[in-house]
Amino acid sequence: MQSIDHFDLRSFDLNLLVAFDALMQERSVTRAAARLKVGQPAMSHSLSTLRVLLQDELFVRVGTVMQPTPRAAVLAGPVRAALGQMQTALHATPEFDPATEQRTIRFGFSSEVELLLIPELTAVLRRSAPGLRLLSRPTERNEAHRLLDEGALDVAVGCFEAVAQRHRSQLLFEQALSCVYNPKHIAVKTPIGLADYLSLPHALVTLTNSLQGCLEAALDEIETELNVVSASSEFLSVLATVAASPVITTIPTRMARLYGPRFGLTLCPTPLKLRLPAVSMVWPLQLDRDAASVWLRNAVADILHTTERAACRATAG
Repeated sequence: MQSIDHFDLRSFDLNLLVAFDALMQERSVTRAAARLKVGQPAMSHSLSTLRVLLQDELFVRVGTVMQPTPRAAVLAGPVRAALGQMQTALHATPEFDPATEQRTIRFGFSSEVELLLIPELTAVLRRSAPGLRLLSRPTERNEAHRLLDEGALDVAVGCFEAVAQRHRSQLLFEQALSCVYNPKHIAVKTPIGLADYLSLPHALVTLTNSLQGCLEAALDEIETELNVVSASSEFLSVLATVAASPVITTIPTRMARLYGPRFGLTLCPTPLKLRLPAVSMVWPLQLDRDAASVWLRNAVADILHTTERAACRATAG
């Protein structure tokens, strides 16, 4: 491929090539000006500039027609071809066919969202986009934007802070919380009352050294602590603990509805009004209109909507 001297081109107004091509097609300053929707003085100025830069008359009036000089005739073909390629490139729309696209999509998740999304998303891709591969990694709130900036992630889904101008985001759902317990190990009336809720032993999800775990900020807001006897970094580990032990847990309602029944657990509302951040999807600005990214983001939103309706029906039944 021929190298491009960008500095040399920078000193040349490429709009002059458009003026040159119009003059070559029309052989008239007036008609060329009309074609470009500019005034005749502006077109005359462009021609004068071209003559100076190329050191050639380029067009000579013969009667009522501007005839090209030999230099202009030589330039005409390459200039028109270059403008045609530029026009094609500027108007080209990248083709995307999920059935044939080959790409690895890098996702960042908080752990509960990964459990909500990846199984169904993988199934959708195997059916509709077998060439798209998923690479997911746990991503904390304070590192998601950095990883997007570095190109380590294409999309991040979780509870994130305000989005910078270099990113785009979509609200996926507001979070609610539910109590989950095994009725074989704990005899309690539902919905659980506040006194029982605070006294019963809890197993919680934590990503820090705090036993209050992922609920710590919400509990601090209402100046309350739970009787936590076990804390783990994985939701499925906590659910397995609740299934095997006389403890309860408090987890996001979507997780409770989807996975609680699989462990034989009972769900009920929490007696405390605990507020959690909403779950959003964030991606870098440069992928905002990327066809594959748009398709995948729509798939994520559709899956979360569909699985939530199915989980609601299952728990209601």
